[in-house]
Amino acid sequence: MDTSVDRIADPWGGRTPYRRHQPWPARVDTFLEPGTGPESVQRWVQTASILHSDGDAMDIAVRDGRMVGVRGRVSDRVNRGRLGPKDLFAWQANSARDRLTRPLVRRAGRLEETDWDTAMDRIVERSRELLADRGPGSIGFYTSGQLFLEEYYTLAVLARAGIGTGHLDGNTRLCTATAAEALKESFGCDGQPGTYDDIDHADVIALFGHNLPETQPVQWMRVLDRLAGGDPPRLVCVDPRPTAAARRATVHLAPRLGTNVALLNALLHEIIRAGHIDHDYIAAHTVGFEELAREVSSCTPEWAAGICDVPAARIREAAEVLGTADRLLSTVLQGVYQSHQATAAAVQINNLHLLRGMLGRPGAGVLQMNGQPTAQNTRECGANGDLPGFRNWQNDRHVAELAAVWNVEPETIPHHAPPTHAMQMFRFAEQGSIRMLWISGTNPAVSLPELSRIRSVLSQDRLFVVVQDLFLTETARLADVVLPAATWGEKTGTFTNADRTVHLSDKAVEPPGQARPDLDIFLDYAARMDFRDRDGGPLIGWHDPESAFEAWKRCSAGRPCDYTGISYAALRGGSGIQWPCGEDTPEGTPRLYTGGITWARPDDCESYGRDLVTGAATDAVEYRAANPEGKGMLRAAGYLPPHEEPDDRYPFQLTTGRTVYHFHTRTKTGRAPQLDAAAPDVWVEASAADASAADLAEGDVVEVRTPRGALRGRLRITGIRPGLLFVPFHYGYWDTPGGHRPADGTPGRAANETTVTDWDPVSKQPLFKTAAAALTLVERGNGTPSPAPTTTASAPWRAGAAPPTTGGRSALVRQGPAMPWTGPAGGGA
Repeated sequence: MDTSVDRIADPWGGRTPYRRHQPWPARVDTFLEPGTGPESVQRWVQTASILHSDGDAMDIAVRDGRMVGVRGRVSDRVNRGRLGPKDLFAWQANSARDRLTRPLVRRAGRLEETDWDTAMDRIVERSRELLADRGPGSIGFYTSGQLFLEEYYTLAVLARAGIGTGHLDGNTRLCTATAAEALKESFGCDGQPGTYDDIDHADVIALFGHNLPETQPVQWMRVLDRLAGGDPPRLVCVDPRPTAAARRATVHLAPRLGTNVALLNALLHEIIRAGHIDHDYIAAHTVGFEELAREVSSCTPEWAAGICDVPAARIREAAEVLGTADRLLSTVLQGVYQSHQATAAAVQINNLHLLRGMLGRPGAGVLQMNGQPTAQNTRECGANGDLPGFRNWQNDRHVAELAAVWNVEPETIPHHAPPTHAMQMFRFAEQGSIRMLWISGTNPAVSLPELSRIRSVLSQDRLFVVVQDLFLTETARLADVVLPAATWGEKTGTFTNADRTVHLSDKAVEPPGQARPDLDIFLDYAARMDFRDRDGGPLIGWHDPESAFEAWKRCSAGRPCDYTGISYAALRGGSGIQWPCGEDTPEGTPRLYTGGITWARPDDCESYGRDLVTGAATDAVEYRAANPEGKGMLRAAGYLPPHEEPDDRYPFQLTTGRTVYHFHTRTKTGRAPQLDAAAPDVWVEASAADASAADLAEGDVVEVRTPRGALRGRLRITGIRPGLLFVPFHYGYWDTPGGHRPADGTPGRAANETTVTDWDPVSKQPLFKTAAAALTLVERGNGTPSPAPTTTASAPWRAGAAPPTTGGRSALVRQGPAMPWTGPAGGGA
């Protein structure tokens, strides 16, 4: 029966219970703008969500050349018709009045509108000057996790083989670098072992630092439906906040920040001690067991309890659940990736699955999740620091292969040193060796740590900054040239979600004004720079999204992320397809490693690995000696204390994070009325015990201060662990008088005013979850509640302390049964 549900008040909607090993029932979520009925929609155009890494498939409703709504695609394996709050409402930002519609160039200190030729000529002129005077290392590219595969691949070719720079990375460095590195450390190569379908089969689901209900709400709907059905799974949740998953968990562990490795080593200790390991699997498919067993032999639950501040009995209870699971699915995200010893901790979760032989079977898998919708493509295409096709920069044969694909000399492709990561690129810009930084689809003036420093770097006269985006973001306001970009729904391309599912997103409407697809901008730049291959032909021979996709297929052929069996035609009309998809796997591949580890052989692997403490790269000789047969690698790591601990001046730990209603720096979700109203401003979370000790109440204006800076927000008292503060990282200044920074005489509100410039030594991912902070009262709330939502991990500790978060009539979503699939009427524009 059809129902209408306020999906702001109820982010996960109604239940469709199902039993273990049964298929997840379909449910179609539809939201159309007021006054629009299904009968008035002229076309439904196929796409997928661009606001998280889940890859929820949907159709865009079009009427009179405008987007007027969305519906879930019932035929797709990822979401079976369901959509989350951001999927349902954020499309409205595409038609925001403040979209960039013309290029801007800086003249006499001010950004002024201009034409495309003037803007591109200025970029080309500066590029040629720098190449002539300072060489390719003076130019850097910092991209996103939100462009399309075809755009990343084009950017990678022009940057690495056209310019010849090693300075190319994505903001995926902030969210997914640890996932990639952990997979390489354990399996020799990137590539998600598991699949979302494992949720249907697991009897234990473990969430490590992963607030699944708010970051991938549709997969949480799937878990909720399993919990509501017969034979429900047991949940183990490791998170210091009282997330919706923590409230439903069989065991909830809330450790001190920065202690993940200690906790995980204790879990491994207990699992080995109790004999819950698969000796045959370990012998056949792994190396390193003896070293790992030795490392964790002294890591008893009592030892870990003293470090993590978690009862030893609770650790034993969790180890028993994990160790006795028939089919174990683990998911991992930012609570691990953005924390101290990030890669070392993520690798221990892979170790858990290797020890138990929990890979490659329905329900037995690990999901090292991504944060952004196209983060996987950044990694595959070589736009995040690695070489395209998961090729190893230390393997000359891999470099030669890539050079052959691009028809350039191998020496053209920088590979004398590890590709530059984003944090190092900003340091090079600060020091003056990078003189041009092209930023596409990301907003580092809000998302990078220690914002006063980042603003200072981007404001330098000697640094030429190009920004390519939808809006005049905080970063764009500091640029020398701003290029208006088209976005999802306004262009065609493909992207791949966190479980390797490739989706096609067709163009539904025209972009506003003179805005252009990112692919067109990169192709225009390559043509104006006249990049050539070794035969004198154009370096980039493609001209539109589909020809770019076909070029990428040739680059991916025979590699772990093989796309050669996928085409636009195959992706149009049905479900997304999971890579690898080639001649032997024409239907795609649900799970990797069904018959053992396949891409860890020394000649094949993407990486020879790194030291988990120092980050120093291992060479080919060392790797070959340690893993000659290419097995899974059990990597041991000892616990090390965080670099910044609380003290008398800064007595709290501070973590930053996300809410279900916003994405990144709110450039899109802050312009969707329902989402903006649900979480309109920054807030600060503290425990009831800490609030009581400081005589603080709900809604009081408080200041959070660290050695780097401060922010102010209203207090929400929650069930968060004592001694910990939480601030959402979404809020910047584009909708404040300051524009790109705190206005003179006003306090900051961006979480990253306070975070530390520090990163994991292996993945180079910044650490947003280990700062020490002070909390002080600024002003009494006097009954004004915090703007924090009441529906999420931010729910008030005391019931009724704040009005419930609702969306009202404007947030009503039709939830209906699956209808026969008729395809996207009208197809792509």
